[in-house]
Amino acid sequence: MCLLFSFFPATAFLGLGYLVLVTSNKAEATAHTLGRALAIWIFLVALFFPICGAYVTFSGICPMEHMFQMP
Repeated sequence: MCLLFSFFPATAFLGLGYLVLVTSNKAEATAHTLGRALAIWIFLVALFFPICGAYVTFSGICPMEHMFQMP
């Protein structure tokens, strides 16, 4: 369950990274390089969410599963 919900922030960060990448392509010199580095950093942060969601889901410590199992 946590894996499924981890795709929502990952999608938001992917969209933000793409926006930064597109706007940095229109800039010149230092801003272009800095924008590409920032976009790569945002893409790595977006990758972090599904990895953590998969770890929490497959290890069985997802708090959402425990919450839904309560009577």
